[in-house]
Amino acid sequence: MPSGSIPVLMARGRSLAEMWENSLLELSRNGSRARTQYDRMDDDGNFTDPPSMDCTMIMVCDEPMSDPMIHRAFPGGLEDLEEYRLEVVDGVKNHWIRDPSDPSDQRWEYTYNGRLSAYPVRTFDEASSSQVVKPFDQFDYLVDKISADPFTRRAIAHTWVVGEDNFYESPPCLQSIWLRALPDDDGVLTLNMDVRFRSRDAYDAAFMNCFALMHLQQEFARRISDKRSEPVRLGRYLDISDSYHVYGRRIEDFNERFLKLHGDRSFEDRTWPLEFARPIFDEARPRIMEKIRSHDAQGPGPTL
Repeated sequence: MPSGSIPVLMARGRSLAEMWENSLLELSRNGSRARTQYDRMDDDGNFTDPPSMDCTMIMVCDEPMSDPMIHRAFPGGLEDLEEYRLEVVDGVKNHWIRDPSDPSDQRWEYTYNGRLSAYPVRTFDEASSSQVVKPFDQFDYLVDKISADPFTRRAIAHTWVVGEDNFYESPPCLQSIWLRALPDDDGVLTLNMDVRFRSRDAYDAAFMNCFALMHLQQEFARRISDKRSEPVRLGRYLDISDSYHVYGRRIEDFNERFLKLHGDRSFEDRTWPLEFARPIFDEARPRIMEKIRSHDAQGPGPTL
């Protein structure tokens, strides 16, 4: 590969846990070293963080929602995982998005669910002779598009808002979701999903991203099944990251936690089936919703 070229790597797994683990192993073995704008410096302008491990990564999960689904080495707890799933799939934090017409509003610029379920479309309102923003539900669009024409190549949803995200401090990492359904050998409609990220923290974020997005794929399949009045099963999940990285300041923890766990335990002992976590998710859900209500009671929501 020519000097300066970003490695293009691929990882595959039957389950999410296997796919994510294989992606990190591949990154650690064959990724390049790269600086980022988040690397810390001392007062003299010298970097104090090591360079990140980086690559362009293509991941494939052959059987989304299959077990063992959960990898024990993902940073965070099971309650954090359920909270993130609720955020992405159910939009429980969409009301924390800032009002773009209020310069003093310092809340979040977006949530993934907010961008996907209420994408801001600018249009001209004749009654007021001015431009207005109308929300467009891309979830409904995807479900309707696939339900009407399963093999269409136009069932795509975007998060990026040109003219806004170009200038935000923390623009969306997730860029798009693409769906297509084909019949399997038995004639059962099979829903495939592709997702695209511009940038991805492979160690601290990717597992939770994928966990939530696979649940979203499952929700799409359920809604399409209901709309077509026929079974729809999950096909493969494909995930592309333009920059798939472990930050330099996290490499020591990655080596001590992830790589050590991989070396010391069998695959079964470094993963959990989804059923192991379900009671914990169920118990955590009321606490998560109460935490959100508590934030709401204290003010308009967390700031950037």
